[in-house]
Amino acid sequence: MLGLMQDWPLLCHRIIDHAALNHGERPVISRSIEGPIHITKFSAIRARALRVAQRLERDGVKRGDRVATLAWNTWRHLESWYGILGIGAVYHTVNPRLFTDQIAWIINHAEDRMIMTDVTFLPILEKIAGHTPTVERTIVFCDGAHLPKTTLRNAVAYEDWIAEVDGDFSWKSFDENTAAGMCYTSGTTGNPKGVLYSHRSNVLHAMAALRPDMVGLSMSDIAMPVVPLFHANGWALGFAGPMAGASLVLPGQKLDGASIYDLLTQFKVTCTAAVPTVWLALLQHLEKTGGKLTHLRRVVIGGSACPRAMISTFQDVYGVEVIHAWGMTEMSPLGTTCTLKPEYAELKGEALLDVQQKQGHAPFGVEMKITDDAGQRMPWDGKTFGRLKVRGPAVARAYFKDDGQILDDEGFFDTGDVGTIDRYGYLNITDRSKDVIKSGGEWISSIELENLAVGHPKVAEAAVIGVRHPRWGERPLLIVVPKEGQAASKDELLGFLGGKVAKWWVPDDVVFVAEIPHTATGKIQKTALREQFKTYALPTAVAARGP
Repeated sequence: MLGLMQDWPLLCHRIIDHAALNHGERPVISRSIEGPIHITKFSAIRARALRVAQRLERDGVKRGDRVATLAWNTWRHLESWYGILGIGAVYHTVNPRLFTDQIAWIINHAEDRMIMTDVTFLPILEKIAGHTPTVERTIVFCDGAHLPKTTLRNAVAYEDWIAEVDGDFSWKSFDENTAAGMCYTSGTTGNPKGVLYSHRSNVLHAMAALRPDMVGLSMSDIAMPVVPLFHANGWALGFAGPMAGASLVLPGQKLDGASIYDLLTQFKVTCTAAVPTVWLALLQHLEKTGGKLTHLRRVVIGGSACPRAMISTFQDVYGVEVIHAWGMTEMSPLGTTCTLKPEYAELKGEALLDVQQKQGHAPFGVEMKITDDAGQRMPWDGKTFGRLKVRGPAVARAYFKDDGQILDDEGFFDTGDVGTIDRYGYLNITDRSKDVIKSGGEWISSIELENLAVGHPKVAEAAVIGVRHPRWGERPLLIVVPKEGQAASKDELLGFLGGKVAKWWVPDDVVFVAEIPHTATGKIQKTALREQFKTYALPTAVAARGP
C-alpha cells in the first residue's frame, strides 16, 4: 500500500519560489564587483532568475547541460544559480583559485556549454580559451558599460543578455533526482573529481543545515556567506538562506579583514560562515583597530580545523558563539556541527573548549562510523581512532564520469579522515589519513599540534608535517608564520607546547617561514610542505645517526 500524499518533487527552484512568496521583501545585499553596494530582494532575485532560465533556453541550453560559473558571491551569481536550475540544467561552480591548467581540465571534463563569470576572471578564461572547445559563450556579470574588451568568443554583458527576454516563463518540471549542480574536489593529488548533486540532495541538505542544532538560520537572521559559492556547494547557504527567509549579505571579491568587518557592522550581520584563514584576518584587524562585533551572534567555521585560540577569542573577547563545522564536497558539504547537546551544556572554560574543538555531531541524514584498516567498526568511546566513513541522501555514491567504486559493502564513503567519536556522537578528527604522523608505531595528530601552536600569542599560522627519522620512522616538524612584528624562538614555542601534549608528541624542531602554502579551498597544503622539507634533517635525526 502506498501513501496518499501529493507527488511534490523536491526541486531547488521551489526554494526561491518560497522565498519570493513568503519573504519577498527580505533584502539581498551585495558588494558589487564594480564597487558600490547593491541591494535587491528575494522577489527580484526570482524574477531575474526566470529571465536567466528563459534566456538559457533561447540559447539552446537543455536539461542536463552544464553551465559553469566562475564568480564571487553576488546577487547575479545567486540568481544565475536558480535560473540554471529552473530548466533542469546543471550549475558547475569553478574554483578560480585552482591552477589554470586544472581549470581548463575541469571545464573540459564537465563539458560546460557556457561560462558565467565576473570581470576579474576574464584573464584566466582568455588564457585557456583555445583549450576549452565545448564552451560556446561567455556571460560576464556586468552591464554593457562595464564590459571590458575581451578576446573571448561570443562574450556578452549579463545585463544585456537577460534584457533580451521578458521573464514571462515557467520553471520546468522533472524528477527530483535530476542533476542540479556540480563541484570538483580541489585535486591536491591527481586530477580533481566531479561531485554531482541532485535537486533532492540539495533540498534535503539545506533542510538539515537549517536545524537549530546545525547552522540554525531563521527569518530573523542577517546571514553573510563569506565562503564562496564555488567552495563545496557554498556550504548550502545559497539554498538555506532563501529557504529560511534570512536576509543575505554577499561580500563579492573583497575578503580581507577590514572589508569583512565593514559589512558585518554596516549591515548588522547576525550569522556568518567561512574558513579559519578568513577569520584569522578579521581577528587581526579587530586586534589592530579595537573594533567590536556588536550584532554578530554566531560564526560557522569549517574547511579545516578551527584553532582553540580562535574559538576562545571569538567567544570570550567578542561574545560570538563559534559553531565548529566539518564536511566535504562529497557531502554537499555539511557533515557535523559542534553545537552543545544537553550532556555538555553545563561545561565552562577549558572543559567547554575541549568539546568545541571537536567537529561535532551529525544531523539527521548523515550516518557515521569509524573502522580499522580492515573495515571493522571501532567503538564510539572518544579514544579509539579509526577511518571515518559516512553515508546519507546528500553523500556522493560515485564521481562524474568515473566507474570506480567509492563505497564500502554497507554503502559508506571513506572520507580519508582519521578520528574518534565519543559516546554522545561527537566526532573529533585527528588528521587526514595521509597527514597523520606515524612515530615509532604510534600516531601523532598534526591537527592538534597546529591548533595548540596557533594559541601562542606570537604565532599567526602553523603547520605540522612528519619528517623522516632513522629511529622513529617519522617525527613532527613545526612550521610557523609569526604574527606581523613579532619574533618567537624555537625554545619558546616548544616550551609552550610542553605539558599540553604527551612529551613524545612535541615536535623535534621549529622552522619559521613568511608564508604557508594553501590549497584552492584554503586548507594548508601539506603535500607542498612535505616536498619542500623532504630533505630536511631534524637535529634528533642527526644525533640518532651519530658521527
